[in-house]
Amino acid sequence: MKNNVNILIFNCGSSSLTYKVFCAASPREIKVSAYGKAHRVGVKGTEPSFVTHFIDGKADKEVVALPDHRTAAAIILKRLEAARVKVDYAGHRFVHGGSHFKKSVFLDPHNLKKLSLCLPLAPIHNPIALAVIHETRKFFPKLPQYVTFDSAFHSHIPDYAYTYALPEKIVKRFGFRKYGFHGLSYSYVSGEVPRFLKKDPANIRIVACHLGTGGSSVAAIKNGSSIDSSMGYSPLSGLVMSTRCGDIDPMLMIYLMSAYGYHPDQLMDLLNKKSGLLGISGFSSDITDIIHHVYENKDSARARLAFDMYIHRLKKYIGSYIIALGGVDALVFTDDIGVHNWQVRERVCSDMEWAGILLDRRANRGAVGDKTVRIEAVSSKVKIVLLPTEEEFIICLEGAKLLGL
Repeated sequence: MKNNVNILIFNCGSSSLTYKVFCAASPREIKVSAYGKAHRVGVKGTEPSFVTHFIDGKADKEVVALPDHRTAAAIILKRLEAARVKVDYAGHRFVHGGSHFKKSVFLDPHNLKKLSLCLPLAPIHNPIALAVIHETRKFFPKLPQYVTFDSAFHSHIPDYAYTYALPEKIVKRFGFRKYGFHGLSYSYVSGEVPRFLKKDPANIRIVACHLGTGGSSVAAIKNGSSIDSSMGYSPLSGLVMSTRCGDIDPMLMIYLMSAYGYHPDQLMDLLNKKSGLLGISGFSSDITDIIHHVYENKDSARARLAFDMYIHRLKKYIGSYIIALGGVDALVFTDDIGVHNWQVRERVCSDMEWAGILLDRRANRGAVGDKTVRIEAVSSKVKIVLLPTEEEFIICLEGAKLLGL
């Protein structure tokens, strides 16, 4: 490769931090030279946190305390330095740029200040992404950095899907609308699934389930464009997530404020960090922990309720999006839980024959999560695809565009 540059990508999940170093000469000449992931960052559960590294053809695992993402970033940066991995640029996923950012940008003092204004829009993701940016700046003071934004893919959602049923004055004054998130992942899905299935990208209906260890969402994708997504103005709405509540009656929060004196900061903490699977189960925010209790501990009623609620909400969104699309050609499972957890897929696909979805249970249970595979039964009218997402590749492509490669 000629005139190649090495781009370090950081991708913050709510409870994970993925990194990849790409060697790029052009958008068509990109390869991975090092990668890894910090797991269970800030997670309260029964299993320890750890970081996996794949550098110079060698794999290893560090079991280490990861109280926050900045700590995880510091560990990763020190490991790359020790391995003498060259880094020319760093790119970051930033979930919500609101009205301040419409496209990827290089970081300078002005844009850093604007990023700070975006922190309240995604109170879990934006602050941790900014913390990782600051840690990278501390470690590499002169390294050029850029950010990509997760809501761009959903910019084609029609107005009747993104508009909230509020007075027009309020909507316009505060810029309220559905943004949708996990857009980098869905961008990859919308290109890779048609290629894998040998379908025309301009003539395919996809319901994609991005199921992460922290945040999760569903998107309806028609002919390469998003027409709806379960997340809204913030990443809080939609599915039952690890510590986020997803859809609830907004009156509940009004009652807590008016009748019981809850402060907005307390509500933000409650809805984003103490609800979801953690709030329901009472012991873990990790769906894997909860499933283990369901299958191994018959007396774990709270774990069973958490699992049932997780599946019910997910199936409800899948069903509604099939209707919105007028049918579905492919049901896609991606991200950590989507590709690694056969129990979730089996429960989600059960009793879905009405929609043409029929799972091959043996193929599902035997599926390996590190490659794209189909797991539908022969008689299924809908293709069921496991697709490891490549958000980092999309972030790298954005960097290549900014650099003019």
